[in-house]
Amino acid sequence: MLIPAETSLQEQRPRALKHGDTFAVYDHNGDILAGAGSPEGLFHADTRHLSRLQLSIDGARPMLLSSGLRDDNAALICDLSNPDIHDGAGHCVLAHDRLHIRRVRLLWDAVAYERIAIKNFDRKIQRITITLTFAADFADIFEVRGATRERRGRYEPEQVSADTVTLAYTGLDHRLRETQLRFEPPPTSLTTRRADYEINLAPGETTAIFVEIGCEALPATQSARRAFFRAFLNARRGLRASSSRAASIATSNQILNEAVRRNVADLYMLCTQTTEGLYPYAGIPWFSTAFGRDAIITALQTLWFDPTIARGVLGHLAANQATDFDERADAEPGKILHELRRGEMAELGEVPFRRYYGSVDSTPLFVMLAGAYLERTDDIETLKLLWPNIEAALTWIEVHGDRDRDGFVEYHRQTEQGLANQGWKDSQDSISHADGSLAQGPIALVEVQAYVYAAWRAAAAISHRFGDAARASNLSTRAEAMRRRFDTHFYDEALGTYVLALDGEKRPCRVRSSNAGHALFAGVALAERAATVASTLMTSFSGFGIRTLAASEARYNPMSYHNGSIWPHDNALIAAGFARYGLRQHAARIFEGLFEASTYMDLRRLPELFCGFPRQRGAGPVFYPVACSPQAWATAAPILLMQSCLGLRFDPCGNRISFDRPTLPSFLDDVVLRGLANANGSVDVSLKRSGVDVVVQVLRRSGACEVVTTA
Repeated sequence: MLIPAETSLQEQRPRALKHGDTFAVYDHNGDILAGAGSPEGLFHADTRHLSRLQLSIDGARPMLLSSGLRDDNAALICDLSNPDIHDGAGHCVLAHDRLHIRRVRLLWDAVAYERIAIKNFDRKIQRITITLTFAADFADIFEVRGATRERRGRYEPEQVSADTVTLAYTGLDHRLRETQLRFEPPPTSLTTRRADYEINLAPGETTAIFVEIGCEALPATQSARRAFFRAFLNARRGLRASSSRAASIATSNQILNEAVRRNVADLYMLCTQTTEGLYPYAGIPWFSTAFGRDAIITALQTLWFDPTIARGVLGHLAANQATDFDERADAEPGKILHELRRGEMAELGEVPFRRYYGSVDSTPLFVMLAGAYLERTDDIETLKLLWPNIEAALTWIEVHGDRDRDGFVEYHRQTEQGLANQGWKDSQDSISHADGSLAQGPIALVEVQAYVYAAWRAAAAISHRFGDAARASNLSTRAEAMRRRFDTHFYDEALGTYVLALDGEKRPCRVRSSNAGHALFAGVALAERAATVASTLMTSFSGFGIRTLAASEARYNPMSYHNGSIWPHDNALIAAGFARYGLRQHAARIFEGLFEASTYMDLRRLPELFCGFPRQRGAGPVFYPVACSPQAWATAAPILLMQSCLGLRFDPCGNRISFDRPTLPSFLDDVVLRGLANANGSVDVSLKRSGVDVVVQVLRRSGACEVVTTA
């Protein structure tokens, strides 16, 4: 969904932490200074529980030395120093760089923890006042994003003790939301808005202040100091435990290694443990919640790397599958979730996203993921549990998805409050005709038909594995019929690619877009079309990636959200499509472009999207002002790109792992993959460039696991 842009996140380059349903966005100093359009704050369950937290020394803002996240994302570490401090007469009473302040911040179980360590490097005693000012506006995430409300709830009386402050708000939904701050040692002075510490520091002396900020009531039995170190240990252990199940990637390129480590850390930071398993939330700051489409695509991208993510996504989406009709939520029986929200505005129905189903592609993608998960793991017991949900999804595709019974799946929102466009390009102006006029619905998107084809194929494979040959045959027949119908109505010889969509009058939207690449990804494209479609897509390659819309199109704008920008996940899916049809050199070129873009990114972190301007020699990509970072499917893009270039496939029934015509992009000479696991064993594998070929060598084997390479 397009986010209103009043201020640029690129100006702020905020630092983000997340654990479970809680995330925090800080500035480089570790402060929270939320203003108009600012995403800074401590958020829990779609509510901002802290809108201000600022540290000062004798009333002055410290100077930034450095600021960064640990490699595992367990903590944000900010190193600061004092500026010149003057008295009322203008005399300097504390010269700059005499005090070092290190702030270490982390999140764990709906609590933000901080340790502020102050060390005196001067040769004399320093008497200073450290002040922390704070506030909680309890704004709903949609208010922070720019929504206005006619009415709000009420702020409750603040409570203050020697070391604790409680701020509270009762929403119009009658729910009490609290923020509790606890300080150790107790401040010299504590009010409802600030904590002051009068500190004397001898030369070389260090003192520390510990702060707990709970989005729920804090436990009264442990000190803030002890709680900080316990939470730090738990955060590190938790992230390490999550990532330990996954394969590992090491390469000859140290910059890529740094990027991969950040990608993996971001992936597991974004994952939330639900009742059904790990679930990757879409992105920080605007989309830190369960999205259907985003999570499914993230799971598909990482399936070779860690299939437990896919299992968690399938289970959670099955548990939240629609069972009834609800026009306001765009819900129909069998439909898969678009977005789930728990803030005040969603609870009151001020926005329709409490449990919202307004995406046309989540349902076929759900079935695609189920089939891909079975192919990767042969976890037939999980698929048996999911089969009723798969059947319900297939019924939705056939009965409700095809709104005019023409054999294609269309979308048309049922309420004005819902999303007008319900594919992955869901901004208002993303679906148009060649003259730039907006398409009117119901709209049949090119990629949605591709996903439906792949869903029928996946359901056929699952049925075959269940031993139901008749059902498998029927589903395969449906898939092939869809493939022929798709080619007839969507392929455009003159464009050299697939049209973007069919509008409500079945007029083709004759626009060259990146959406066509998803037809290759899903396998619906006829083999004889693949090379032409790929060539057309590569004409939109900016040097860093394929644009969402070709520069020749009427609505092309490299600064737009969906009409000329570059999305890493989109490029990764297109590259996987190229690889499916044997076009690995094209896939490698996309990998190269996105890798080179990442070298210009903060923390080597690919954002949700960036602008589609042509690449200039010696310059990096142009950033998009309100792109989420980290963002799940952008984080997972390099993981899928690696698989696509290496032709990596799994056959759990045959105990085989295969590399089909592996290709290394130009910036890599060798790759080592460790912990590639199949049903009955695992291997570590080395892939090295040897002339024009790539040589595969098994470094370690455990259990029954054969490695096969095809040239």
